[in-house]
Amino acid sequence: MIINEMDASKMYLPKVQQKFAGQEVSADDTKFVDTVKSLMSDVNNQQKDSAASIEKLIKGEPVDLHDVMITAEKAKTSFQLLMELRNKGLDLYREVLRIQV
Repeated sequence: MIINEMDASKMYLPKVQQKFAGQEVSADDTKFVDTVKSLMSDVNNQQKDSAASIEKLIKGEPVDLHDVMITAEKAKTSFQLLMELRNKGLDLYREVLRIQV
């Protein structure tokens, strides 16, 4: 027989907070920051790889034009994604500032 225990003090909290109420905050509180940093470093590495492959093409070294174009488009797309995430974050921040208390 399963009995659902309800704590009256936790009844009106969101489900996530009900689940973790009373527990210590783990070391994962910087997880979002680490995710953003890793995303930025990945975009930076893709930009560097793209620049290196374009430089090889310009110098006349044996590289496939297809590979150069693919790395350039990957770098461009990932940079656009990063910029859109930044823009959405700024929009969210501005929206929070407009909230009247």
